Amino acid sequence: MKIPFAAAFLSLCLGLSSYSAAAQSAAASKPTKAKTAKVAKVTKAKSAPAPTRKVRSVVVRKPVVRAAPTFGQAAGLHEADDPLSLKSSVAYVLDQDTNEVLFSKNPQAVLPIASITKLMTALVVVESGLPMDEKLTVTVEDKDTEKNTGSRLAFGTTLTRAEMLHLALMSSENRAAHALGRHYPGGLTAFVAAMNAKAASLGMTDTHYVEPTGLSSRNQSSAADLAKLVDVTSQVPILRDMSTSREARVALGKRMVQFRSTNGLLANPLWDIGLQKTGFINEAGKCVVMQASMAGRKLIMVFLDSSGKSARIADAERMRKWLTSLQGDAPAAAKL
Repeated sequence: MKIPFAAAFLSLCLGLSSYSAAAQSAAASKPTKAKTAKVAKVTKAKSAPAPTRKVRSVVVRKPVVRAAPTFGQAAGLHEADDPLSLKSSVAYVLDQDTNEVLFSKNPQAVLPIASITKLMTALVVVESGLPMDEKLTVTVEDKDTEKNTGSRLAFGTTLTRAEMLHLALMSSENRAAHALGRHYPGGLTAFVAAMNAKAASLGMTDTHYVEPTGLSSRNQSSAADLAKLVDVTSQVPILRDMSTSREARVALGKRMVQFRSTNGLLANPLWDIGLQKTGFINEAGKCVVMQASMAGRKLIMVFLDSSGKSARIADAERMRKWLTSLQGDAPAAAKL
């Protein structure tokens, strides 16, 4: 049976239309490469972590706090020149036998003397005649209320007067020195009065004491005065021995504690030191006084207000070398 042309043509058109719709549907469901790449880029951007911002570290520096000047610095004593370029603002060297001044720099300047005070403390204790084997106890009354320093001698520590004296001279123990003064007949007030009376009897007209340790800047003296004190104390055997002792073991309760000298020159074989005492507080700087034999002489040396940790020792070494170089000659006194 023959199909009419019109019917055949209509059937063909309907078939083409169905094919075109199916093709468009397929094309719509299949993503293009560009679209796929765009979608992947967006997805990657969403999944990637956000970049870390670099934070610059800021170093906060503490302001430099300069130490207050010593009394000597404030008075301009360090500006004085001397042939040895000493770091001490005050220096004094005296021949103990002839009283000849071999070196002097600001010898009459009156300055805080820190723990050199303890030489007078020791002299008053020895001359008091109090028993050296008497037991003394450290109490809260011996606490440093001037500079708030500590101590290895805890409250309740009991030692003999001789042991207290040894630690005060050798290791510059402040509580030991204070306890010595407190156990003086009449107490601390009477002891300080005795210190000033002894200074007056020695002709130490520039010297004044307010307590026995040296922690107070009101304990003051001059190099010329201190030379007189060293001269007298160096003639007392117990003070010579105790001040030049390099170390000692002391029983503190159930423990044996090692104490050492504050003067490193005692271990130097080039030095023959008969008596010594060091001192330091901020107002006084580094200080040291000594009686020593060198260049065929017995000498008294005083160095006050040294600037720098080891300056007083370095100054003493410069002085020793200078004096030794003059051995055999009559050294011309260097005075400033």
